[in-house]
Amino acid sequence: MSFDLKFTQEADTNLRTLENDKGLEKRLKAVRKALGYLEANPRHPGLNTHKYSSLAGANGEEIFEAYAENKTAAAYRIFWHYGPGKNVITIIAITPHP
Repeated sequence: MSFDLKFTQEADTNLRTLENDKGLEKRLKAVRKALGYLEANPRHPGLNTHKYSSLAGANGEEIFEAYAENKTAAAYRIFWHYGPGKNVITIIAITPHP
């Protein structure tokens, strides 16, 4: 089953920031690859997806964290939740690991 990705304003801004910074091309490539995995299979082993318990969506949705990078300083993470609607994933933020 594939999913449609919907981006919040914040996630869209995060992605555009990566796209506009030539020094972050490697990170952008990793983020795009991770987004592709999310579309195809949010449980892809390379994403290391897990529930992120300290956040909840605007409507109480469970938030998940997926790895775009691993074993890298300030590795990028993608925060997301299922919905709205069937086969939709909403990307909340694309940020360096806190």
